[in-house]
Amino acid sequence: MEESWDFEFLSRIADSCLSFISEFVDDWLANDMRVSIFKILLSWLIFSLIAIHFAWKVYGNTVNDMYYRQGAGQNGGTPEAASHLGGWVSEAGDPMKTHQD
Repeated sequence: MEESWDFEFLSRIADSCLSFISEFVDDWLANDMRVSIFKILLSWLIFSLIAIHFAWKVYGNTVNDMYYRQGAGQNGGTPEAASHLGGWVSEAGDPMKTHQD
């Protein structure tokens, strides 16, 4: 019983996808203003993504090297803890505060 339901569900999805594609192709082939604007915007998006891809290939290592911290430590050149603070120990000698529900 479940197999027929799965087949029916899949066939409905396939039919809806095919109808969407056929409608899209019909609209694509029409020469109205809406389709022309969509084609221009789609072309601009594809061109921008390709330009970003090639720019990253050319300048990616330079950008990465500019923002990569070099040196020893937790985050590159930064020390593990601030030198003027005592870490987690308070200066007044107060016991550590804990979270209570």
